[in-house]
Amino acid sequence: MSANQVALVTGVGPGLGAALARRSAREGFAVGLVARRADFIEHLAAEISVTGGKAIGVIAESASRERAVVRVRAELGKISVLLHNASASSGDGLLGTTPEEFESSWRIATLGGFVAARETARDMIAAGAGAMIFTGATSSLRGGGWLAFSSAKFALRGLVQSLARELWPQGVHVAHVVVDGIIGEAGAEPSKDDPKLDPKQMADAYWQLASQHRTAWTLELDLRPNHEKFFE
Repeated sequence: MSANQVALVTGVGPGLGAALARRSAREGFAVGLVARRADFIEHLAAEISVTGGKAIGVIAESASRERAVVRVRAELGKISVLLHNASASSGDGLLGTTPEEFESSWRIATLGGFVAARETARDMIAAGAGAMIFTGATSSLRGGGWLAFSSAKFALRGLVQSLARELWPQGVHVAHVVVDGIIGEAGAEPSKDDPKLDPKQMADAYWQLASQHRTAWTLELDLRPNHEKFFE
C-alpha cells in the first residue's frame, strides 16, 4: 500500500459507510467523506476530528463527482485507498420503474464507481501502490426484485473485474465485496431469527483486503451473517 495516508469513502451513511470511514481513521488515514447529503457527513467528520483524526465531508451530485475527488485531494493529499460504497434503489419491477429511476441507480453505483476509480487511479499508479474496494450485493450475482439496483450492481461487478485486469499489474489492488445479507447496527447482538451483518466487522474485512500483500490479493470477497438460510 502507498505510504500516503488518504482514504476516499463514497456513499457515506450511518451504516457501512460510516463504519468504513471510522475504520480508515483508526488506521491513521485522513478521510474524504462523499455523500449526496451534507447533514450526516458533517457530523461524522467532526466526530473523527474530535477523536484525533482528520476528515472532510464533500457533497457529490451527479455533475460534481470529479470535483468531489479533486477537493479531497487538494485538502488532504493524494489518495491511496478508495472505498466505493455508493448505491441507490428505486422503482418497483419493470412497470413500476421509470427510465429516470433506472438511470439514476446506474449513475450512482456504476458510473460513480468509474469516476471515483478514474480520478484516484492516477495517484495510485504514480505511487505503484493503492487499493480500490467496491461494495457489491446479492444482486451482483443474481437478479432480484430490485430491477434497477440489480442491473447497476451487475454492471459494477463487471467494472471491478475489468479494473483489476488493468490495474493489478500496476500495483493497485482492486477488489469487490459481495454483501449477501442485510446490514444491521454496529455492535448489535446477533440473532438467529433475524441475522444481520455488523457494519463494524464488515469494515474490518474491507481493511484486511486493503492491506493484503500483493502476492496474495483477493479479487472478490463474500460477506454474510452465519445463518444457514443464506446458503439455500
